[in-house]
Amino acid sequence: MKAILTGLMVVALFALIVFTGRLAMSDEDERGEAGAMVDPVTDPLYQQECGACHFAYQPGWLPAASWTAIMGDLANHFGENAELAPDTQASLTAYLTRHAADAAPGDRSPKALRSLKSAEPPLRISTLPYIVRKHHELSRKMVADNPKVLSLSQCTACHTRADAGSFDEDDVAIPGFPNWDD
Repeated sequence: MKAILTGLMVVALFALIVFTGRLAMSDEDERGEAGAMVDPVTDPLYQQECGACHFAYQPGWLPAASWTAIMGDLANHFGENAELAPDTQASLTAYLTRHAADAAPGDRSPKALRSLKSAEPPLRISTLPYIVRKHHELSRKMVADNPKVLSLSQCTACHTRADAGSFDEDDVAIPGFPNWDD
C-alpha cells in the first residue's frame, strides 16, 4: 500500500511539474526571448530610411508579397513620395521580404499571417484581422480621437516596447487613460 501511495505521489508531482512547466512555457511563448513577440528590426539602413518618417515596422507583421507591393510603389507611399535610390530600395526590399511573416520564426508573425482571409496582400499592418482583433476593446476615444495616438498605425504611442518587438499587454500605456486595463 505504501508503495502505491508513493507511486501516486510521484505521478502527481510529475504532473504538477509538467503542468507548471507548460504554464511557464506559455508565458515564455507569449513574451518570447527577452520579451520580443515579433523579431525586432535589425537592419540599420531600414531603421534609417523608413524610421526617419515613421515607426520602422517589424517585417514579420506582413507577408513578403505585401512588402514587395509596398516597396514597389514608393512614389505613392500612403500619399507621400518616399522614392529611394534603386540600390537602397532593392536592399530594403530584400531585408523586408527575407524577414517577412511567411519567413519569420516569431510568435506573432504566424498568427498575423494565419489571420489573412484574402489572397490580396495587405498593405497596412493596422488592417490585419489579427491586429484588429487584438485591439477590438479599444474605443474610438482611446485611439482615433486621442491626439497622442490617432491610429493603430502609431504602435509606439501605446506599446512602450514596440521598438524591441514586444507587444505584450503588460507594456501598454494608452496616453490619457492611465487606469485602462483590458
